[in-house]
Amino acid sequence: MTAISPGITAAAQQSGQSEQLQQKVDELKQEYQATTQAMSLRIAALEQEIEQQKEAAAQNKARTISTAELAAQQAAKKILSGESNDVGAQFQGRLTNAPTYDFIRDADQRITKLQEQAGVFEFHGYFRSGYGLNSEGGQQVAFQAPGAEAKYRLGNEAETYAELIFVDNWLNPDRQSDKAWAKAEFMVEANTTNSTSYTNFPNGIGNDQFRFREAFIQMGNVIESQPDAKFWAGERYYRRQHVDINDFYPLDLSGYGGGVEDLDVKVGKMAVAFLSGARPDIVTQNGVLAKSNIDVRIYDVKGPLGLWAGWFDYATSKGGTTPSDILIKTSDGYAFGVRHQRLEWHGGFHSFSFQYGTGAASNFSSNGAGVVIPDPNRYLDKSRNILITEQMLFQPNDRFAIYPIFIYQRTKDGIPRHDWNEWVSFGARPEFFFTKYLSLAVEGGFDHVKNPNALGQYDGWLRKVTFSPQIGAGRKYFSRPVLRAFVTYANWSDGLKGYVGGVPYQNRTSGLTYGVQAESWW
Repeated sequence: MTAISPGITAAAQQSGQSEQLQQKVDELKQEYQATTQAMSLRIAALEQEIEQQKEAAAQNKARTISTAELAAQQAAKKILSGESNDVGAQFQGRLTNAPTYDFIRDADQRITKLQEQAGVFEFHGYFRSGYGLNSEGGQQVAFQAPGAEAKYRLGNEAETYAELIFVDNWLNPDRQSDKAWAKAEFMVEANTTNSTSYTNFPNGIGNDQFRFREAFIQMGNVIESQPDAKFWAGERYYRRQHVDINDFYPLDLSGYGGGVEDLDVKVGKMAVAFLSGARPDIVTQNGVLAKSNIDVRIYDVKGPLGLWAGWFDYATSKGGTTPSDILIKTSDGYAFGVRHQRLEWHGGFHSFSFQYGTGAASNFSSNGAGVVIPDPNRYLDKSRNILITEQMLFQPNDRFAIYPIFIYQRTKDGIPRHDWNEWVSFGARPEFFFTKYLSLAVEGGFDHVKNPNALGQYDGWLRKVTFSPQIGAGRKYFSRPVLRAFVTYANWSDGLKGYVGGVPYQNRTSGLTYGVQAESWW
């Protein structure tokens, strides 16, 4: 038995990531099972030993005769009946001491402890990575219309991107209903241009980018009358709304702050949060220019055709004078929206949203969208934003799925004589599943943009189509991981010449890229 005790001791000392702990648990179980034949040869001796221990350790009897003994007996019967005959040959002559029930008890306790540690820690994430070339022989470029806040993704992502999420369930990880629970979540976002995997070039070209996008603590079941309420504080992705095939976030108040979610308000649930962000490039006598948001949401309201939600956001920013005597006006604004969802719809889902925002709240963002505060000007309070989105996933069977979307946005910066900017986008990604692992994805998208106020006053359209054979992990639209090759073709109107495709297509109205990519989340 001394041959396996060092493995158990080493396993008990292991800590760290969940996968390593689980691997150790599996190894211990395998070693334990491998000793069952030796245990079967000692059954009679062990029973005699138990009788001798009854008077001296009566209280330990129930504990020492554990489920492990029953498992050992069953395994021994299999060995004696011929169902398993290779374990004994493997360990014959190596077990110098008789296994004892104390040893079995200690092994069970250590395995249980390792399993508990594996349950406390979680590791989640997302990544995409690959490489492509353009038709002129240079590195892959992305095709995106100017003024469009997103681009169609398939075969059109020229970077390696990852989000690595670490979660520590340090209080009541099993979420027992009679106890409070708490977790800490931390996320690192990483982004690189795919130019090189190890060298940073001068002037920041090719540098890897790392950001802390989440660092918060969340606690729940702390109020008896509101057991589902979750309190949080720190930095986090906050209840974002997402359109997948062009990676667009209609509503993204992610940032720094705190609040409470999932309050039971009878008709549905409610969340209230304070969220803030700042512009370090703008400094007044008050310090760095900051924007604060009070965000209130009602959601999971059952109504006609599905679930309904509504939200309201009030934003304010204190102005001042910069060191160069530029006056930044104090501004505020509000935004609101409604959303309708059907979460179980023909093998997928359907979602529609309408949003309207003014002033400092007109960008529907705290700082998650990269623009904390619109460029301040004396007319900021008169800025407006109207946004309508619709998306659906339709998968009637395991051979076909399609994901169409529609976006309409009108924005106005508030400056007199400036007209409305417009962005209209619609597209779809159908997928055809030939086997459990082989599929073909085809994505087509159309964007029309109009900005009569920009330098150059562009007005035009962009079309993009991608063909991508895939190797994936199943027959679902969102089955991941997936390996794909792709060919992407895009063309655009003369009104967008010089705005799309970068240097290789500066004087052209069409372009082509091709390459490979991997994508996964867990």
